[in-house]
Amino acid sequence: MFVVSMWNLIFMVFFSISFLSFFLSMMMVGMSYSVYLSWDIFAWGSSNVNMIFLFDWVSLMFLSFVLFISGSVFYYSGEYMEGELNMSRFVFLLAGFVGSMGLLIMSPNLVSILLGWDGLGLVSYCLVIYYQNFKSLNAGTLTVLSNRVGDVLILVGIVWMINYGDWSFVAWMGKTSSMVLVSLLIILASLTKSAQIPLSAWLPAAMAAPTPVSSLVHSSTLVTAGIYLVVRLGWVYDFWLNEMLMVLSVLTMFMAGLGACFEFDLKKIIALSTLSQLGLMMFSLSMGMVKIALFHLLMHALFKALLFMSAGCVIHGYKGWQDIRMMGNIMITLPFMSSCFVVSNLALSGMPFLAGFYSKDLILEMSLMNELNFLSLVMLFLSTGLTVAYTFRLIYYVVWRDYVLSGSSNISDGWGLMMKSCVGLVLFSVFFGALISWLVMDATLVSLPIYLKNLTLTVCFLGVILGSFMSKSSYNFSTFNFEWVVWMSGSMWFLPYISSQSLVYLPLTAGGAVSSLGDLGWLELLGGQGANKSLMNYSLGLQSMSSSGLKVFILVMWVVVIFMLFF
Repeated sequence: MFVVSMWNLIFMVFFSISFLSFFLSMMMVGMSYSVYLSWDIFAWGSSNVNMIFLFDWVSLMFLSFVLFISGSVFYYSGEYMEGELNMSRFVFLLAGFVGSMGLLIMSPNLVSILLGWDGLGLVSYCLVIYYQNFKSLNAGTLTVLSNRVGDVLILVGIVWMINYGDWSFVAWMGKTSSMVLVSLLIILASLTKSAQIPLSAWLPAAMAAPTPVSSLVHSSTLVTAGIYLVVRLGWVYDFWLNEMLMVLSVLTMFMAGLGACFEFDLKKIIALSTLSQLGLMMFSLSMGMVKIALFHLLMHALFKALLFMSAGCVIHGYKGWQDIRMMGNIMITLPFMSSCFVVSNLALSGMPFLAGFYSKDLILEMSLMNELNFLSLVMLFLSTGLTVAYTFRLIYYVVWRDYVLSGSSNISDGWGLMMKSCVGLVLFSVFFGALISWLVMDATLVSLPIYLKNLTLTVCFLGVILGSFMSKSSYNFSTFNFEWVVWMSGSMWFLPYISSQSLVYLPLTAGGAVSSLGDLGWLELLGGQGANKSLMNYSLGLQSMSSSGLKVFILVMWVVVIFMLFF
């Protein structure tokens, strides 16, 4: 009873603050003022260091979504993580994760942004290695090292901004060419945190964390931090990196959609869908559609948290099994959670009148109205069709297909904490798309020919057909010698190997590949042991030259001097 009461209290606190933030953001929509709260940390002489928090409708609305989803995840964890020995550590880490994201959202200067940014990276590492095995350790190491690239870029931006005497990028960043370097650093840092190509391998690897952590990470906290930072940058600065962002985003969308069509791990499929949607948000930012990107970011947070929670119930019911080939027919054993699973998947694929439809369809139609090269447009709609394809493939395998082991689940559709935590997210995933589009989005007239207006629905329909075909096929390409195509597509274009194992296979030694030295051979060779060995070889060479080869050295030097004097 105490555990249930504690989770109820945590959810009510998060929900109350979330409702208050959403109410204040609705009051500020359309208004041109913001609220700055300053806190003096240190003052000495004429110098003072203060921390500033920015409250406008963007930060308050995103904060309200983060808090509501975090409260639902905490409530969900009360049953999912039941029986864990380190439950208090899990709760504190999750609270630190939410606090770091809140600091990042409310910060208008790069120093406090770095505190929240680094806090997200550190706590995410602790949560990914929560189960303390070698797979979790490798995934956590890849995650934290990939995110450190973005940390270094923000540190360089902080050092550069010392020239201007202020770290608040909102205050000084206008339409001027003096801040080109800082904007470049911030955008590149956002690419690392939002896992765009070529730093995409850590996002599926982070699925080693518990499912409540994955639900929070992939919906509204870690991976959305980079998108939110570019959104913040986009309100006050014109994009001059549009072409780079567009190319990277469409490549990320296509790579993630293609990889999800060949994946059989349930959580990795959902992780790749997150990667695809992040690419779509970055694409809309490259087109200059900042408000629409924020709209899709909020809607994606709702249905992606619901998708992970419902998938976590399925995994929990199958005793931790995540292979979709061993699942099926959960609409009989788990009718409510299967309904949540289907609703979240349909919202992800952009089916009409759900939350994802209002933002996703608007991005696609606005891209047809703007000046866009043909290849990016083809990749965009092809990635949209792949999203629908792997979504319906996932629904077929998990919900509809009758499988011989489908009756082996150990969970019933009882009214527990996991079921209750999904109710609000289901309602929001159905109704909030229309509500936010009416309250926040400006009236946008999308005037297109009839064949372009129906292009999105046509692509979705073709994606349903492709998903149905892939569901009932066995991917037997051996007759056509296409195994390498399947391997490359299913392995994210070899990005995991390049990110984690590339240095192992480099011929860095005279004897051949470093892989013969073991798992840490390249690190030892390029680190302290390698430097020590090089210095020893150099000193031994000097000693041998000073003893036995000294006469030869003097003779060579005299020959050189005589040659220079006479010739």
